Formats: sequence, C-alpha cells, structure tokens
Amino acid sequence: MSGGITVRAVTAWRDRRRFQRLPWTIYANDPNWVPPILSQERRLLGWGRHPFFDHAEMVTLVAERDGKVGGRIAVFVNDVHNAKYDEGRGFFGFFECVDDLGVARALFDAGRAWLLQRGMTTWRGPVNPSLNYTCGLLVEGFDRPPVFLTTYNPPHYAALIEACGFAKAQDLYAYEMDVALLAKLVDRYKPAVLSALEGDDLSVRRFDPSRFAAEIGTFLDIYNRALDGTWGFTPLQEGEVKHIAAELGHIIAPEFAAFAVVDGKAVGAVLALLDYNQILRKLDGRLFPFGILRLMWGRRRINVARAMAVIMVPGWQSSGLGIVLLDRLVEAAKPWGLERWEFSWVLESNDSSRGTLERAGTKRARTYRIYDRAL
Repeated sequence: MSGGITVRAVTAWRDRRRFQRLPWTIYANDPNWVPPILSQERRLLGWGRHPFFDHAEMVTLVAERDGKVGGRIAVFVNDVHNAKYDEGRGFFGFFECVDDLGVARALFDAGRAWLLQRGMTTWRGPVNPSLNYTCGLLVEGFDRPPVFLTTYNPPHYAALIEACGFAKAQDLYAYEMDVALLAKLVDRYKPAVLSALEGDDLSVRRFDPSRFAAEIGTFLDIYNRALDGTWGFTPLQEGEVKHIAAELGHIIAPEFAAFAVVDGKAVGAVLALLDYNQILRKLDGRLFPFGILRLMWGRRRINVARAMAVIMVPGWQSSGLGIVLLDRLVEAAKPWGLERWEFSWVLESNDSSRGTLERAGTKRARTYRIYDRAL
C-alpha cells in the first residue's frame, strides 16, 4: 500500500468484473471508444481456455485508491518469445488507468516485482497479449474511433507510461486510402507486374469457406513465414492457429481474402476485415444473445475495411505480387460500397512497406507505440 493506493492480484469473480468494467468509467464521456468483446477479453486474460497460455504465464492486477478501482494491468511472460530471442523479457498489456501517476506507478511497481521473481530482466508493452493480437499505445490519431482489432486509449496514457520509466521501442503506423485511389493505383501497376510474372504459373484464388480450417491454416503458415525476422515477431503456435480459425469463422467475408498461387503452391495472401467496430460500439461488449446477429445483419452498412495483411513468403516479397492481391480487394470492395481502406499496422522499421504506401498517396492516420524498459 502506498499513499492510500492498494494493488492486488485479480482472483475472485468480483475483481474480474471490476477489472473488465474499469474502461466503462474511464471512457464514459469519450464518443470514440469502442467497448471490447468481454467474452473474448476474458479468454485473452487467461480466465477461459486460450492456447496462448500453453506457453505463457500471466497475472492481472488492479489498483485502488481509497477503495475505488483506478487502474488495471496484465503482466506476463511469453516462453516462446524468450526462447526465440534468447532473452528474459516480460510484457504488459490491457493497461487502463485514470489520470493519476500514483496509481500508474503502483501498478507498474507491482508488475515489476512479479517479473523479477520470475527472473526477467526487461519488459515491453502494451501488447494484448502479443504482437499477433491487439497491441500498441495510441499516441497520434485520437480524432476518430479505432477500426476493428486495433487499440484505443486516452492521450494521457503515454505520459503515465513514460513517467514510469518506459521509452519508445518501436512505432506502428496505420495508413488510410480512399477506395477509388487504390483502384487507380492497381490499374496503373498491374499490367507491368503481370508482364514481369508472365513466365510463372501464377493464379489468384479466393478463400474457400467450405475448407475454412484448412484455409486459415494456409494463411497463418504464410503469415508466420512472411513475418519471421521482423521486429519483435513471435510465430503463432499450432493451438493459437486453431483458436483464431474458430474465432474468425463468423466474421471473415471470403471475398476479402485470397491467395497467390505459383506452381501450385500458395506463396502470398491478402486478408481484409470489415470494420465491425461500427457495430460493436453499440453492443456494450456483449455478443450474446443477439450481438452476432447484429454483426451479420449490419455489416452491409459498414463503409470501411481494414487491410490487415498483404504478405508473401521469402523469395516473393519483392515480386510485385502485392499488386495482384490488392486487385482482388479492389474487386471485392465494389458490391459492398466501401469508401475507405485502412492498412494497419505497419512497423516503423519496415521501410519498404512504408515507402510503398506513402508513395501511393496514403495518409498516416494513427500511430501506436510499443515501449521498453529495463527491470
């Protein structure tokens, strides 16, 4: 206890509820906030079955000042990350806090102690619970609601985290582009790309929902291979792949996913998701009993889609296949009446992708930040 502040681990059902409900207090007057899906968040916090915890350990903490919850945090160790990078790194995520440095410091001090007990030497965040899920602290772009599966927070969080000793490790960028502009760019460059690839047995095929689990497996195999070696990346494990496949079953529109196939092998993929946040913001965090139906009934009114991945395996990453895959998105957008794409997120250190998007005329809409600190 410090200055009337108490931090404790979340174990009881009542504390879990208070942990999850804190954002409803913090964002009560913020029209841009989108409530999380509570059932999904519970699984990611280890309060329900999730395969991430086959290789990770987590503690969830709440901080109270004078009996009132003012902050929360999850602190964890990811064994797959530490084995891959040969380091003792802890992580934090799911951070929410009133504008009170004392509360924030109490949370981070408790998290630090927990990590030191487990032999960690550094920590990083926010990740919820890794770069393969939602991650990053919003530091630019507070003027609109977040798109689906991206983070949002009040502007004061950066000052709190930095005052607790954390420094920027990497920024993640979100770019936006009008649907019409993407169509023009694809039309301009596609003939040259197809000419360069003329000697290859190239085809682009749509995601096949009748083989959903297998198709998700193919996509995530390309994903793991394409991103290996990029900053901070940890490959998804087999159990996570199966879990993600089950969770995405209701929300992928098959026309927004496709594979580039060369000589019978899938070497590239594109995946975009409709901005379901336009509906989720009205559901108050609950998908059941009628939330899923509202997502399905309302998605034809969604006017933004998030291009989450335009990826190729090594050997094809400078081939121009991205233009061929984006052409599939251009065609898919027409019957939906989309107005805007968001490409997110892109690592600050990914000069190639950033340069391509910026030369194409996209606008940087948001910046998210990952922080590091020695323990």
